[in-house]
Amino acid sequence: MESYNELMLLFVGLGNPTHQYEQTRHNIGFMVLDAFAKKHEFPEFKLNKKSDSLLSESIVGQQKVLLAKPRTSMNNSGDAVSILTTNYKLQTTNLLVVHDDIDLPLGKLRISMGSGSAGHKGVESIISALGTQDFVRVRLGIQPKTGKPEQVEEFVLQRFSQVESNVVEQTIQNACAALDSILRNGIEKAMSEYN
Repeated sequence: MESYNELMLLFVGLGNPTHQYEQTRHNIGFMVLDAFAKKHEFPEFKLNKKSDSLLSESIVGQQKVLLAKPRTSMNNSGDAVSILTTNYKLQTTNLLVVHDDIDLPLGKLRISMGSGSAGHKGVESIISALGTQDFVRVRLGIQPKTGKPEQVEEFVLQRFSQVESNVVEQTIQNACAALDSILRNGIEKAMSEYN
């Protein structure tokens, strides 16, 4: 995954569609893609019915990048990702998934390659649909200061608190910078810079 050039990269942000889930912890993947699209002046996201995803495509530096926000529920994200990788004839090594991570403290960011889902249902769905975990993940911490909550599934569907929102804004900017670093320097260097 060091030199991409002609190959398109697929950046998938994970979240739950519909208005009620906007700005919730589980949707930080969507928030990062929106910020990245704005930063690099991508065209407006448009619905692709076949993959049931909102897509936007542009070139960053010399690299073709396709941004995707699946409109499936989080737990069925793999359906959309599988269709997109097939339609665009992409290797899974050209796939990068941005998602929340309850095991990391709020504000922390980790880039990983080829690791398991650690219980994240969206990631689990992608691994299952693709039959491999050989793709890059940008994991964004959402764990509160008090530690991992008991009711994780309830917690991730809540909105960030007022106090958290400044940290979240900074995390989103850091994630965009990490994506830029991956595009510019490759995955290994980005990992050593951000992990």
